[in-house]
Amino acid sequence: MDRIYWTCFKTFFKIGLFTFGGGYAMIPLIEAEVVDKQKWIDRTRFTDLIAIAQSCPGVFAINISIFIGHSLRKTKGALVACLGAALPSFIIILLIAMFFKSFEDNPVVASMFRGIRPAVVALIAVPTFNLAVRSGINLANCWIPVGGALLIWLLGVNPIFIIIAAGLGGWLYGTLVKPTES
Repeated sequence: MDRIYWTCFKTFFKIGLFTFGGGYAMIPLIEAEVVDKQKWIDRTRFTDLIAIAQSCPGVFAINISIFIGHSLRKTKGALVACLGAALPSFIIILLIAMFFKSFEDNPVVASMFRGIRPAVVALIAVPTFNLAVRSGINLANCWIPVGGALLIWLLGVNPIFIIIAAGLGGWLYGTLVKPTES
């Protein structure tokens, strides 16, 4: 059997096991493992895969693992990477479900969760900022993500409409405006 399957499984299992705070908190660890250490894809492709994984329905971490696994070894690679990313959460959630009643009212556990919540915000904020920088967000175009976030937060606009509008706007800009700038 090709060694890449085992390496891919171990890589995504480790990412799934040691990353708290959801998919966005995983971005730096995934990038360090997949781009820097394993060199399976380059940074530009990684940024593109993040955008695609976020735009697709489903869990971000699973989506990105499937895309990276598929780029390595097609369907089998996607399955191995997905299993590696999902298995740690499945095991941890199963264990929590089995023992939750015994510690759900424990004041120490409640205090720990109150401390973890702000840390999770930081785990999400840092990769979001790094992604914005890498994606070319600057003072001229920062209105796009800020406006999209405000539309979702204040007006309750469905994020799917924001993604469709941004894609359509990018396409229009690329076909109508960009050619005349050259």
